[in-house]
Amino acid sequence: MFVNKLRGRNSFSATFHSRVGRCSGSVSRGYANQVVDMRSDTVTVPSNEMLQVVMGARLGDDVMGEDESVLELQEYVADLTGKQQALFVPTGTMANLAAILSHCNTRASEIVVGSTSHIALWEGGGAANIGGVHTRQITETIDARMEVDDIRDNVFPDTDDHCARTTLLCLENTQNMLGGVALPPSYMEEMGTLARELNIKSHVDGARIFNSAVAQNVSVKDLCKDIDSMSICFSKGLGAPVGSILVGEAEFIRLAKRARKRLGGGMRQAGVIASMCMFAIKYNVDRLEDDHKRARMIASELKRAGFRLPREGQVDTNIVYFGLPGTANLSTKDFQSKLEKTYHIKLTGGYSTGGELFRLVTHIGIDDEQTERAIEGIIDLSSGD
Repeated sequence: MFVNKLRGRNSFSATFHSRVGRCSGSVSRGYANQVVDMRSDTVTVPSNEMLQVVMGARLGDDVMGEDESVLELQEYVADLTGKQQALFVPTGTMANLAAILSHCNTRASEIVVGSTSHIALWEGGGAANIGGVHTRQITETIDARMEVDDIRDNVFPDTDDHCARTTLLCLENTQNMLGGVALPPSYMEEMGTLARELNIKSHVDGARIFNSAVAQNVSVKDLCKDIDSMSICFSKGLGAPVGSILVGEAEFIRLAKRARKRLGGGMRQAGVIASMCMFAIKYNVDRLEDDHKRARMIASELKRAGFRLPREGQVDTNIVYFGLPGTANLSTKDFQSKLEKTYHIKLTGGYSTGGELFRLVTHIGIDDEQTERAIEGIIDLSSGD
C-alpha cells in the first residue's frame, strides 16, 4: 500500500509534509518520540513472551556444567546444525575468538579471512592481540566470496620457516559489510572441501546464519554441513538480549571451553539468558523473511528515487547500504544528524571508501508503518523539498 503512495511523488510529499513540520525543523505531535531505530538488529528488546520463559528456567552453575537450561540449549543447537556439540558464550566476538583459539592452539598460527569480514574489522583485533594469531586477509568479490585461487595462494604449510602455518579458513554468512550477502550452499560446500584439501579447518562466523538459511530456503544443517565449526548470535535477528553459541566437533568444543574460561566467558546461572535464547531460536526464525521483505522494499524505493546502492540494489537479507543521490545538498554527517533529529530515524553511516554509505538494518522491532516512515523520511530529507 505504501509503495503506491511513494510512487506518486506529489501525494507522498504532501502527505509527509502534513506529518512533519519541516519549515520549523520540528517533528509533528504524531511522530514525537516514535523512534525508528535501524542502526542494527542488536537494538531489539525481549518480548513479554520471551521474558516470561525466564521464570521457568532451570538453573545451575554453568561453569560446573550444571545449568540445565544451558545444557538443553547446547544440545538443541548442536542437533539443529548437525554438529557433535555446542558451547554457550556471552557474545559473538568471544565465540569467534574462542573458535580461533581452539583451532589455532599452537603458536605461530595463521588464519585466512576476508578483508571486510567482521573478524578482520570489528572484533578489536583479538585474534592477534589476544590469541597471537596472524590474519591473512583476502579481498572478497562484490558477492562476498573469497576466490579459490586467492585462498590457495595464501595458505602456507608448516615447512617454511619464514611463514606462519595456516591453520584455519574463516567465512562470514551472511556477510555484513558487503550488504548482508547470503553465501549459497554450493559455495559453503566448495570452501569446506577446499579446506580439507589444504589440510586446514573451516569456521563460519554465522552471527546471522539463520537470515541466510531463511533467504535461501535451506536448513542451517545443510548450509553448513561441510564446515568444521560455526558461531551463531542470538541477539541479532533472533531478538534475544544477549548470547551466542559455538558448534563443532567434541574436541573443538573442549578446547573452545578452555578458551572461553581464559577470555572471562564462564557464566554461573546462565540459564536466565539461555532460556531467552532458546525461545528466540524456536519462535523467531521463520519471521526473518518479514525483515528481508522490508529491507528489499526500502532498497527498491531508494534506488527508484536515485540513491546509490551496491550490487545494483540487490538485497539478500535484512541489511541495506545506500549512498545519497548526486542531487542531495547535504553532507553524510548532516544527513544522518538531521534524519535523527527531525524525523526520529536512526541509522549508521561512514561506510566504504570516503565514508559515503549509510547502513540500515530491519529487525523484529520494525513493522510496516516504521518501514514506510523510513522510506519517506530518507527520500524527503535528501530531496530538500
